[in-house]
Amino acid sequence: MRTEVEIFGKTLKNPLLPASGTYGYGEAYESYYSPSELGALISKGITWNPKPGNEGIRIWETPSGILNSIGLENPGIHEFLNGKLQKMQTLNENIIVNLGGNTIEEYINSVELLNEHDFFAIELNISCPNVKEGGMAFGIESETAAEVTKIVKAHTEHNLIVKLSPNARDVVECAKAVEEAGADSVSLINTVLGMAIDPYAERTVFNNVYAGLSGPAVKPIALRMVHQVAKNVSIPVIAAGGISTGLDVAEFMMAGATLAQIGTANFMNPNAVMDILKDFEEFLKGKNITAKDLIGIV
Repeated sequence: MRTEVEIFGKTLKNPLLPASGTYGYGEAYESYYSPSELGALISKGITWNPKPGNEGIRIWETPSGILNSIGLENPGIHEFLNGKLQKMQTLNENIIVNLGGNTIEEYINSVELLNEHDFFAIELNISCPNVKEGGMAFGIESETAAEVTKIVKAHTEHNLIVKLSPNARDVVECAKAVEEAGADSVSLINTVLGMAIDPYAERTVFNNVYAGLSGPAVKPIALRMVHQVAKNVSIPVIAAGGISTGLDVAEFMMAGATLAQIGTANFMNPNAVMDILKDFEEFLKGKNITAKDLIGIV
């Protein structure tokens, strides 16, 4: 009871959930603990068409984190709905589908297909490149972020979480814009744009040159952005970015977050979420407070 939080009118047993792309569809963790212990599960990023992902090196370890250039590898929405979603629903009753797209039409087609299925929420990935507008990500400018949010909201029957990019021109303005456009919640941050060079090979590590930085190294950035956004929107904020301890969860909730996503920590320790949950429970017990008491107190 102490760890319970509420979002979208529903009570979750705790605020912890895996960050998209770091947990697959949940099956790999069944041998370590029951994914039903989490507040919710988030799918790997799904797109209208299957994606093979990027060629070459995809993961590169950095001090206090990793760089990734996966390229949204996924089987496509039709294959996802042909068993993977149903399997996830046997692992946890609260499923969030992370959805990407390269055009507005892909987003519309996807959410309309998802309307035929019952699950908790959609997490809209607006860090995808808008191929019809020259490849700039939908989430870089608040205007385009609001546009795709408004259109998706008009077509979806699910709760809509919009995942914000730290690479946006102004993440606070972007958050305010998507709230006005109808978002039910925002999640942040996505990975920070970074780079790695192999000095022996005298070339960049990744074929795409730049990649997404995540892990404890980005936590101060994420914490600052969550705090800034939470002060400027009235919808729930879901935190992500370098969370690896129970105290990290407490800090993000104090900054205004309702839920906390665990990402890179899952690669370092397959039991990370359970260890974090235990730490978080001990923190709450020691202060004789509940998780709800923490939200936005800083």
